[in-house]
Amino acid sequence: MKAEREFARFVITTKGQRWVESGHPWVYAAEVVEEQGTCENGDLADVVTQKGRYLGTGLVSRESKIRVRIISRNANDRFDAAFWERRVRYAWAYRKTVMGPDTGCCRVIFGESDGFPGLTVDRFSDLLSVQTLSYGMERLKPLLLPLIVRVLREDGQDIRGVYLRDDLAGRALEGLPQGKGWFALPGEDVPESAVTEICENGVRYRVDVENGQKTGFFLDQKYNRLAVARLARGKRVLDCFTHTGSFALNAALGGAERVTAVDVSAEAVEMARQNARLNGVEDRMDFLCADVFDLLPELAASGKRDYDLIILDPPAFTKSRKTADSAFRGYKEINYRAMGLLPRGGYLATASCSHFMPCADFERMLRAAAHDAGRELKEVEVRKQSPDHPILWTVPETEYLKFYIFQVI
Repeated sequence: MKAEREFARFVITTKGQRWVESGHPWVYAAEVVEEQGTCENGDLADVVTQKGRYLGTGLVSRESKIRVRIISRNANDRFDAAFWERRVRYAWAYRKTVMGPDTGCCRVIFGESDGFPGLTVDRFSDLLSVQTLSYGMERLKPLLLPLIVRVLREDGQDIRGVYLRDDLAGRALEGLPQGKGWFALPGEDVPESAVTEICENGVRYRVDVENGQKTGFFLDQKYNRLAVARLARGKRVLDCFTHTGSFALNAALGGAERVTAVDVSAEAVEMARQNARLNGVEDRMDFLCADVFDLLPELAASGKRDYDLIILDPPAFTKSRKTADSAFRGYKEINYRAMGLLPRGGYLATASCSHFMPCADFERMLRAAAHDAGRELKEVEVRKQSPDHPILWTVPETEYLKFYIFQVI
């Protein structure tokens, strides 16, 4: 480390040192024992051991439990526009490698996995949808967003606008306000519409980046939907928690005999219906606005076995360790019910998108549900999130999606 540094220094505990040296980029406020020098919220600061050894440089969040998010462990880095441009180009080159030509709708920046802590950038055809959950990234947006657009355009990608989906309650933890709206690229007018059309796995969707859930559409299940499509030919399919119909549409275009798409949101069901018309499969699909927790017992009570393939893709039942036990019970309930509804030899595709329901706990839940349903599970496939949402092994929080396909016997 150079003798003279321009940044303030955060001295951390031995416990915090071990955590950072394991490769994790977060420094918790509880591990900071001393601040040397002054810095503002969102500034860069060095992180050092109690003996003064350099561990990394990161962005300061004054109001967060995560006090510093390390972005570099190289004391010679200069954190100028060229530094961030290298990061953007590296992230985009990775997507082009792992997604091949399938980058028309993908996650361009995935927070810590790409070295942009707290920043999410999703591409939906000609629109970018952006969410920011750290103070440092919020301050850097005027630099980063035009830079990302420039890199994509230089690669021949048509990008007409950037929409900010900063309407997340989690921003309050960083002292950031909620809101949404267009980001004005320098010298350009903002687009008139926040609605665009994407094509994923050959399925067309209209995506509203202003009003859709999260950033507008869930991209992380892309190849899991394709796995379901391969199984669906000739089958009668029940897609629970369908949202805008993504799994249901993949099943229908995969050759399913009949698909029933269910969601508790009437708006989501209507969007799923519109997407079915867009893809010309509405004649093989039914749409139902219902609570899955009520519907599955009702179907069981009817005594009918109308489905060969059931898909469970619920929203996260837990967003903290405190509610993990309740989530376990919720996941078990719907999986137990689905297993009981399937005929012997039927198929179940089931997912959890919660980081706080790790694979071991999810599998324990599935075993318990199968036991109670009097069924056995024959594993077909186990999958995770698509590779444009890369899992950084030193940052467990980047792994969240679990997806299992079984034959139920």
